[in-house]
Amino acid sequence: MADIFDVIADTTRRDILALLLERHGGTGTSVSEIVAQLGLSQPTVSKHLKVLREAELVEVREEGQHRYYSLDSAPLEDVEDWLIPFLSVDYQDDGVDFAALSLPDQAKAVAGSVGKVAADVTHAVQSVTKKLRP
Repeated sequence: MADIFDVIADTTRRDILALLLERHGGTGTSVSEIVAQLGLSQPTVSKHLKVLREAELVEVREEGQHRYYSLDSAPLEDVEDWLIPFLSVDYQDDGVDFAALSLPDQAKAVAGSVGKVAADVTHAVQSVTKKLRP
């Protein structure tokens, strides 16, 4: 299987993933819909969908001769885990080394989840702010 970073490095594959994200929760998106929406040729879309399938970033549902694709974001968790420390570098703390605290494992897990959510929200707000600026 290709490295997840190599897979998402391609602009066309990111565009396909973004389209599938917009339609997440539906019954899937056909190849012809992806072709029409992105203005790409069918062979190009099929080639990229194959790479995304092999990386397990998309799920396919076959119905007769038609295939419907949907996003499977689980493999992107590795990317998220790698990226979050970079996104939260500006996050201010009080100099407390939370990892060194002698907290129960459950409390450490909750603290880690809260930190991850804070970083996610910070990144989302920064992204929206950049889009809203002229």
